[in-house]
Amino acid sequence: MRIALDAMGGDEAPLRIVEGGLQALRESGNRFELVLVGRREEVQKEVSCHSPEGLNYSIVDAPEVIEMSEVPNIAIKQKRNSSIVVGLNLHKERKVDAFISAGNTGAFMAASTLILGRVEGVSRPAVGTPLPTVNDGTCFLIDSGANSDCRPQHIVEFGFMGAIYAREILKKENPTVALLNIGEESSKGNELALSSYPLLEKSELNFIGNVEGRDILAGKADVVLADGFVGNIVLKFAESILPTLRTRFRLYASGNIFRKLQAGSIAKTLRKVLKGFSYETLGGAPLLGVNGISIIGHGGSTALAVKNMVLRAEEMVDHKISRLIEDSIKKQK
Repeated sequence: MRIALDAMGGDEAPLRIVEGGLQALRESGNRFELVLVGRREEVQKEVSCHSPEGLNYSIVDAPEVIEMSEVPNIAIKQKRNSSIVVGLNLHKERKVDAFISAGNTGAFMAASTLILGRVEGVSRPAVGTPLPTVNDGTCFLIDSGANSDCRPQHIVEFGFMGAIYAREILKKENPTVALLNIGEESSKGNELALSSYPLLEKSELNFIGNVEGRDILAGKADVVLADGFVGNIVLKFAESILPTLRTRFRLYASGNIFRKLQAGSIAKTLRKVLKGFSYETLGGAPLLGVNGISIIGHGGSTALAVKNMVLRAEEMVDHKISRLIEDSIKKQK
């Protein structure tokens, strides 16, 4: 197995990207080959700082970088030697089994769909994001940003893709699937929700009806369906929870010496409790429905986040997620 990593993607690339990738190799016991895609000299310099002797890695030169501020469609056409385009072409040519990037999200999603193509039967690839729940579990939100405008059939396809991911990767037997709405009643919601509900009911999914925003972290469903506009708003709100709590905690502790001592006594426990809210532990957001394994990382990815994305990619390759999605969608057509 060969897993490719965009060494130039992310706020602290290639430093943290290379570090995290090599950490994943060590933790896995060299189960796969890590292919670092980026400016060869810069990448090799970082690799040499991490005692790479004995590690199963290689470097593929990609002299161009798509910056975060660039317009996605224009960038992928003009920068054919960028790390994103080169890495995805390696995947298309089956020279690697998965590709991961924490670079320009729009460019990565557009290039993944353009270069890898869609799984047969999938109308719209979608981003899925695992979110922590109160019962120490995980809820899989899909779509969390790829498609702002959707039709009912797209929502149903998201359901099948999400259910497969939840079953194979999150270990949810017969995962429950719910539609995100403003109320639990089937008569509530906008036109998309009202039209999607009966299709989901008729499908072979383990559909349990509508859920509200508060039900996501409560763990009411294993998979929650939304269009990418609403899903991305939910995701960004969820990402703000941990930084907000950290700031409030520090402000409380700065009040006086007694508060500082009180905060210090529970800090370790609080870190453990809130760990699940950190994107670093989630293993990235897979773009499901493309012909391959494409994982999107947070722009601020740390070495820990990169390590977990690489290990998650390995798991997705092992479980043949793309093939399972194709088989599942074909049965519904």
